[in-house]
Amino acid sequence: MSNQRKLDALDQEILLQLSQDGRLTNLELARRVGLTPAPCLRRVQRLEAEGVIAGYRAVIDPEAAGRGFRVIMSVEITMTDRQTVEDFETAVAALPEVTEVRRVYGVPDYIVMVDVADGNEYERFQTQKMTKLPGIRHIISHPMMKLIKGRD
Repeated sequence: MSNQRKLDALDQEILLQLSQDGRLTNLELARRVGLTPAPCLRRVQRLEAEGVIAGYRAVIDPEAAGRGFRVIMSVEITMTDRQTVEDFETAVAALPEVTEVRRVYGVPDYIVMVDVADGNEYERFQTQKMTKLPGIRHIISHPMMKLIKGRD
């Protein structure tokens, strides 16, 4: 959030409703949060302008898209210089199998989410793509069993 203005209860409810269904019409959103349409629209536009609402997206079911095998990778790189870090980040973000990359404090250096069809495809991805990225020191793979709570 670029603006440090405090969000009130109506703002929070608007955010909750839109996070559950980003395709709500303004009329339906206003009804759900107890406002008339015009003030509801102004609040949504303000939340967008302030960067609180960063965008809208489609949630893709990885299984239905043929990429139901998710692996969380713990990745350490050889951070000898800033260029190595930048080269690694650019290269890993460009891989289509990679759905999320987070640089974290401590060890490992990165958490990388990978969605592929199955274990065989993941093995090919790791050996043919990940291990060839600049600065790779160590990779630990954690195939996901089941999502209990998350953003999927």
